[in-house]
Amino acid sequence: MMTLRTSSERGYADHGWLKSFHSFSFAGYYDPAHMEFGNLRVINEDRIAAGRGFGTHRHQNMEIISYVLSGELAHKDSMGNVKGIPPGDVQRMSAGTGVQHSEFNHAEGQTTHFLQLWIEPNVTGIAPSYEQKTFSEAEKRGALRLVASPDGAHGSVTIHADAKIYAGLFEGTEAATQALDARRKTYVHLIRGQLEVNGQVLRSGDSAALQLESELRLSQGQAAEVLVFDLAA
Repeated sequence: MMTLRTSSERGYADHGWLKSFHSFSFAGYYDPAHMEFGNLRVINEDRIAAGRGFGTHRHQNMEIISYVLSGELAHKDSMGNVKGIPPGDVQRMSAGTGVQHSEFNHAEGQTTHFLQLWIEPNVTGIAPSYEQKTFSEAEKRGALRLVASPDGAHGSVTIHADAKIYAGLFEGTEAATQALDARRKTYVHLIRGQLEVNGQVLRSGDSAALQLESELRLSQGQAAEVLVFDLAA
């Protein structure tokens, strides 16, 4: 079974300096039909205006992943990390027993566009930690590149959760097929472009939630960038 959700069905908040689409209930957006999917809790598509950002705030017992699309995200946290996150990098912060951090766009005249992803951990009360890795376009071209996993397989960032995240870029005849475990859940989020998912057309911001499926097929991409989540049921 595959359930499609269009970009326009997402929650939306416009704070002036921040414009954000919410795939799941978050902050002032509440939809009891879209609280989470498996252990995937948040997909926020954020655009931060130049010179603005999220001031210091606290997280606890959550796996938080940032995926930057354009501009650069400046990160600073209570663990001592001061980092710039450019497009192509995947940043993972395990909040564990508690961490404070801030996220800003320091680039003059440029918007920072990124995805903020939250996944519920399968272990709580751990020491907070940070990891950041670069994944080239070539690695994602016409394929699903593992970028986050419980064991850091294939050079992915390590998350303390029963989940895997794949990223892919598809154009024209490029295609990918992935076997699915019908006992788990799969969530496909099309970041931009257009892509066929199991024969159904998705456009920028659309998503597909798959359950009890044995295969995922991605094809007919038009400047498509996609994330695929393998999740605990």
